Parts: sequence; structure tokens; C-alpha cells
Amino acid sequence: MPTLILIRHGRSTANTSGVLAGWSPGVTLDERGLAQAAGLPERLAELPLATAVCSPLPRCADTLAPLLAARPELTVHTDERIGECHYGDWTGRKLAELNDEPMMEVVQRHPSAAVFPGPEGESMRAMQARAVEAVRDWNARVAAEHGEDARYVMCSHGDIIKSLVADALGMHLDLFQRISVEPCSITAISYTRLRPFLLRLGDTGNLAGLAPRTEEGPVAAGDAAVGGGAGAP
Repeated sequence: MPTLILIRHGRSTANTSGVLAGWSPGVTLDERGLAQAAGLPERLAELPLATAVCSPLPRCADTLAPLLAARPELTVHTDERIGECHYGDWTGRKLAELNDEPMMEVVQRHPSAAVFPGPEGESMRAMQARAVEAVRDWNARVAAEHGEDARYVMCSHGDIIKSLVADALGMHLDLFQRISVEPCSITAISYTRLRPFLLRLGDTGNLAGLAPRTEEGPVAAGDAAVGGGAGAP
């Protein structure tokens, strides 16, 4: 199956103001976030990319914009299933205030039981389920159209990416708060017939090692490299 290159959006105005953005309108990249996005084409320059998938929220579209400008042949698809978690009545509130809410302890320690308040609130289990379903669908589509060795990018949000990593590692959702992904970081997951492999987690550096290899490697074969492997060429 293909390799998924997950990109968390660049730093946003909500990140710097300490607000839980969710699906709030008007949240854009701040100056640093724009600079982070501008660096993506160079970081991904050595990777052949089949397609791009994007959350419908503007901070993700703005993050992908420089990459799409550098690669006009790359088609981008919007998928609501990888949009931010629906935080319900918590949307737009200061994180410092939310720390005093009893539900915050559940979100941190037992997220599989967390349901955000209000009619628009979503459970974290539902958030993970829709994101995993989206990835499975896109893996199949990319493989059918571009081959099993294809790479494709998906720009999404912190909690979405962390939940996808937890799924790939076979971790219970209750452990996903142990995972950290910085703004505009890259997380890469290679999916094989029997299991996924986490290739990068929250990487903010060079990504040349994710380019396809000319020789048959352990990930392509579906087996783990005993002893750790030789790494990128």
C-alpha cells in the first residue's frame, strides 16, 4: 500500500493566542506558520507525490499552497473526514480556561471516553474513526491509480494526526496524548498488506530518506528489519 505523508498545518493565529480553534472561521497561519509552509516544497523536493488531500479548514489549505504552487501538476482533494475535531461548546475558548473544566482530565487521561459538550460536540472515538476510514479509502484509491509504491500528502490537524499514529501503532486511543506533532511537522506511515510502519513522527527536518528505494526493502516486503536496519541510503 502507499506511503502517507501527513503534514500538520503551520502555526496558526489560534495557536499563538492559546485558543482551541476547532472549526472556528477566520483562523489563518501566523507569520511563522507562513514561513513554515514556504519551506515545505524544499523539504519534500526529493519525494515523488501522487496527489494531495487536505482538510477543508483554511489553515491547512494555506499550508499546502506553496507546495501546490511549486508542483502545479499535483491535484488536491478536500476531505472533511480529516478536518479538525468538533469541539462543540469548547470551540473558540482559551485553553487556559478549559484546563479548569472537569472534562479536560478525561480528554487527557481517558480520551476514548471523551465527548465534547454541546450539540456540535464530537467524541474522540468518532474523530479517530472517521480519520482512519479516510486514510484507508485514500490508500486504496492512490494504490489503484498510482501504484503500491506511491507517496501522497495529507494536510490535517494535531489530534487527527496523533489518532492516526495511534491506529498505525496498534495503540489504544487512551494513549494517544503521549504523541506530539509540532506545527508543519511531517509524520510518515507506510501501509503494507499486514501492518503499517511509522517512518517519521513529527519530523521538522530533511525528508530525503522517504524517497522510494531502488532495491526491495523490509517495508516493501512487509517485514520489520531485525536489528534496526541500515536506514536511508
